[in-house]
Amino acid sequence: MWPFANEEEAILDVLRLARAMTYKSSLAGLNFGGGKALIIGDPRKDKSEDLFRAHGRFVNTMSGRYITTEDVGTVVEDVVHMRKETQYASGLPKTLGGLGGAEVITGFGVYQGSKACMKEITGTDSLSGKTVAIQGFGKVAYHYAKHLQEEGAHIVTTDINKQRTAEAIKMGADIVEPDDIYDVECDIFSPCALGGTLNSDTIPRLKASIVAGAANNQLQEDHHCEELQNAGILYAPDYAINPGGVITVACEIEGKSR
Repeated sequence: MWPFANEEEAILDVLRLARAMTYKSSLAGLNFGGGKALIIGDPRKDKSEDLFRAHGRFVNTMSGRYITTEDVGTVVEDVVHMRKETQYASGLPKTLGGLGGAEVITGFGVYQGSKACMKEITGTDSLSGKTVAIQGFGKVAYHYAKHLQEEGAHIVTTDINKQRTAEAIKMGADIVEPDDIYDVECDIFSPCALGGTLNSDTIPRLKASIVAGAANNQLQEDHHCEELQNAGILYAPDYAINPGGVITVACEIEGKSR
């Protein structure tokens, strides 16, 4: 759910997201394809039970060809409203027989992926004493940061939502302005906001040896992976590092435990 300026922008984004979901489902070995739904609206003020129930009714018209869940701008409670209209809504709370919010598992996966990248470069997966610049401090980034904090990493972050940055400060993170995050001297640059933030304007500004984050479609265009490589930056593809959400949903659908 995001307040896009027009339908054209929204359709472009949801198509890119569907492609990413296809990649991550395949790479994770799941018996699922890839799809995405998007609601145009401001999640801070446009949400209602009626809205999500309407989304549930729409999903139900596809008779299981598409299964919906939570993502940017939505939470488990929204899935509960969808479920009132369709059985094809997953990501339910544990109290209703689900596996709970997928952000916990996704954050853990990004953490493990970051450690794998560090081992590739240094020979050890330790993140103790390393600096991680996190762009966006939403649900997944919060759980990712908790693992980093426990290991002794230094966190620098930014978010347009001041409530989120306040949470980061409580964890001991340093805060910078949104556009300044690209200029932070760090070991890992971690895109955890919206897509398209890695492009020809921002890549030359990066002062990191690794890009590893939770956001979908981090590259504005496919060729930007080559720009990262030419800059000597190891890139963990988003669909390889962030499939914790779809893995959780798949396990819930197949009746597996957390």
